[in-house]
Amino acid sequence: MTILPDPAASQALLIGVHGYESLPALPAVERNLAGLTRAFTDRDLWGLPPSHCTALSQPSSAQDVLDTLNRVAPRATDTLVVYYAGHGLIDPYSEELYLALPGSDQERLYSALPFDWVRRAVLDPRIGARHKVVILDCCYSGRALVGGMSGSPQVQVADHALIDGTSLMAASAKTRKALSPPGEEYTAFTGELITALTEGIADGPPLLDMQTLYRHLYTELAAKARPLPQQRNRNTGGLIALARNRAHPDNRPQPPSEPSPPPALPAPSAPPVPALDSSPAPEPASAPDTESVAEPVFEPVPEPVSGPAPEPQQAAAEPASEPQGPASDPAPSPDRTPDTPVRTRVIAVVSAALLVAGVSTTFALLNGAQGESDGKAEGSGTKAAYNAAVGHVLKQGGRKGGMLKFGSAAADADSWDPQRTYFTHVANFARYYTRQLVTYDPKAKGAELTPDLATSKAKITNDRKTYTYTLRKGVAWEDGSPLTSEDIKYGIERSWARDVLSGGPDYLQQALDPDGTYRGPYKDTSAKGLSAITTPDPQTIVFKLPRPDSDFEHMLATVAASPVKKSEDTKAKYGLRPFSSGPYKFRSYEPGESLELVRNSRWKPSSDPIREARPDRITVSVVDHPDAVDVGLIKGDFDLALSGAGLGSQATAKALADSELHKNLDTPRTGWVRYAAFPQTVKPMQNEHCRKAVVYAADHRNLQTAFGGTVAGGDLAPNMLPPGIKGADPAFDPYGVLKNGGRPNLTKARAELEKCGRPAGFSTKIAVRNRPAEIDAAESLRSALAKIGIAAKVDQLDQVRAPDIVGRPSEVKKRGYGIVLAGWKADFPSGRNFWQFLVDSRQRPPSGNSNVAEIDSPALDKLLDNAAAEPDPGKAAEAGEEITHRVANGAYYLPFVYEKYVSWRGPRLTDVHVSDAYGGYDYVQLGVGRA
Repeated sequence: MTILPDPAASQALLIGVHGYESLPALPAVERNLAGLTRAFTDRDLWGLPPSHCTALSQPSSAQDVLDTLNRVAPRATDTLVVYYAGHGLIDPYSEELYLALPGSDQERLYSALPFDWVRRAVLDPRIGARHKVVILDCCYSGRALVGGMSGSPQVQVADHALIDGTSLMAASAKTRKALSPPGEEYTAFTGELITALTEGIADGPPLLDMQTLYRHLYTELAAKARPLPQQRNRNTGGLIALARNRAHPDNRPQPPSEPSPPPALPAPSAPPVPALDSSPAPEPASAPDTESVAEPVFEPVPEPVSGPAPEPQQAAAEPASEPQGPASDPAPSPDRTPDTPVRTRVIAVVSAALLVAGVSTTFALLNGAQGESDGKAEGSGTKAAYNAAVGHVLKQGGRKGGMLKFGSAAADADSWDPQRTYFTHVANFARYYTRQLVTYDPKAKGAELTPDLATSKAKITNDRKTYTYTLRKGVAWEDGSPLTSEDIKYGIERSWARDVLSGGPDYLQQALDPDGTYRGPYKDTSAKGLSAITTPDPQTIVFKLPRPDSDFEHMLATVAASPVKKSEDTKAKYGLRPFSSGPYKFRSYEPGESLELVRNSRWKPSSDPIREARPDRITVSVVDHPDAVDVGLIKGDFDLALSGAGLGSQATAKALADSELHKNLDTPRTGWVRYAAFPQTVKPMQNEHCRKAVVYAADHRNLQTAFGGTVAGGDLAPNMLPPGIKGADPAFDPYGVLKNGGRPNLTKARAELEKCGRPAGFSTKIAVRNRPAEIDAAESLRSALAKIGIAAKVDQLDQVRAPDIVGRPSEVKKRGYGIVLAGWKADFPSGRNFWQFLVDSRQRPPSGNSNVAEIDSPALDKLLDNAAAEPDPGKAAEAGEEITHRVANGAYYLPFVYEKYVSWRGPRLTDVHVSDAYGGYDYVQLGVGRA
């Protein structure tokens, strides 16, 4: 139950730094402290006594801050609030968040305050406050969520015993800057917080608790295309209130004659709720954490898939001088997956000793669980079985009706706006309410394009540079108005408005406007619009490319090419309520909480050859923790998990060991390949024989085990190009990986060392993100290389900073990384799209580089150009296949596995099949029957 904390038993410490010796000034921060002080001490809102609200402006040192905190905190027995606004700095080595003080700068971090010191002080067991709130308004403040409010193991014990709830709210994601807009009274985040506290939230509850405030701030900031906040709550932390809701009828000012309401009573005691252990060990019988983590924890890391990285978001809590650009993830890999799960997909963290000596019981289950179906057969089935939806259509021809229920952990989408999403699972789901000119054929064995809004695939003319489509008749918007070629053009044009609509891929911009001359429909209001697209009549649309691009129809199959009705475009707010051209429309949406779609009565099945539209309703429910999704799936509360993260370790082990649960599992391929790259600028990796020695010495079985075994990890990868892409050949095995059952070939490895002039071996470094599975893989590789005299040191990189480091060739060379662990996936299933950023010598930027191997081959560049200009998909695939062979011969990369994951399919589902185009189930085919 939400109760306003007793102001007489609560304390607030507001810390702000607005002036710096070496960093840009933040004048708004000084006003932040004054505005929050007024809000917290307002008797109609919370009513903290002025002596209970301490504003510490321009603290002289870390000691000054901590001394003040240690003086204020013990006075609080109900609620303690600690707020900081100023610059945030990151330690380049430890990746820790530092709170900048007046004399701080990036080169002298010792002059700043480590946030971890604040965390420890707040969680000190000697502090008697039952509720604790920390609010950070600084750049990279999402870094604070890495440790949450848990503290050390010793502190956790005291925390569980003494603290009823904690809440941590951050102004931005851990890789993003905050924002201080010029000319505005407050910083962006704190300004919205003060407005919510002082003006209230319409239709909100009587009390403004931390969860309500978070949802409101997220929506308001998203609508303004500003950095999105994050929140993590423990136990009842989300119920901690900071004010009465002034907009609620119960809290409107009373006539003067009425007496003032009595002060709120202190919150009643509640029994301690142990935190859920997020490690892969068996879960104790305790209640889970209520950790609500919205947008940010699309990280770690909301990594866009292959392609050049967009420009970073504009500076924050720094003075802003330019419009904000799209959110940045300057990543080459290690991984660029848009669907990177919040927790690792593997079943357990295995030590290097386990990798060498054997595997755990759980891994044995994973490696041996083949069940009733191996997923290789074709056709359809009526009986649920293991892998029954891989290579099959399970329970085909299901009934109409029912409610399809998705579960999601911590957040729902990067955006439901089709032009702003980069997540594969969101694009898959968005096809319920969006349509495209072409899409992927659900009846094809692979990822084959087929008409959707168009009557046929493109008529290609003018030396393969002009694409013409005719629209189907009877296609309508949800208001019954006809969908026209102008709507498609306008929707695509929105992708150029990056100052308003951040996120999403930029392939269409590169293909249609490579020089970047178009400004987007919000700035260019001329009737002509983007000149590369013309609409001769409402049923015809023509695309004119400056040069041929064989992947162009794949680009039009992405949801970024969805139509948008201009009169319904709410710009940055469009993702809160997109206007439907598909069989379903939005009925209700609470960001970070729930979404409900219902039937679009204006959609005509005769106009749509793709979508079956079987359910009557489709819901998405967001829960606080990934494990809660797993529990809901197995209990039947959800039919599917929204993201492609797969089941967690505990749920997977449980389902694999239970014959009834086991039949509801599939292990789809994600389309990812996990591998190691060999940067040629780092000696001796410029020598192909030294690279080949590493390839032959690697123990692929142990590497596969590190990623989760044959079931949860993936299939052994004999070459780099994953199955599901035209031109892929899973049988091409140049180094005998499959032939030898994944065992190393030490004889050939030593022979290659002789050829490279290093018969006794050499020393190098392995760069890897600090994710358990990847660390295990690096340790496995290190152990295997030691057998032939190669001494490899494993250097663990924070997963947030890793893309910045390994994406900079100069930094890779400086640090001596001869081996970099990574992952890669094509944005759409073409060999050229997969290869272009990994091998093209002309695309090696100083930052955001994906060609980590530093390949410089005119022959490979020419093959990429040939594939781009080739109109015949079969011949374009041949070029991709030849690239695969040349890359393998040069030993630029060491592939580990073609990634798979353990997926739960609810027993009620019908028409279930795994699509190569989406790396998981084809959502729009699903129906809901009886279990």
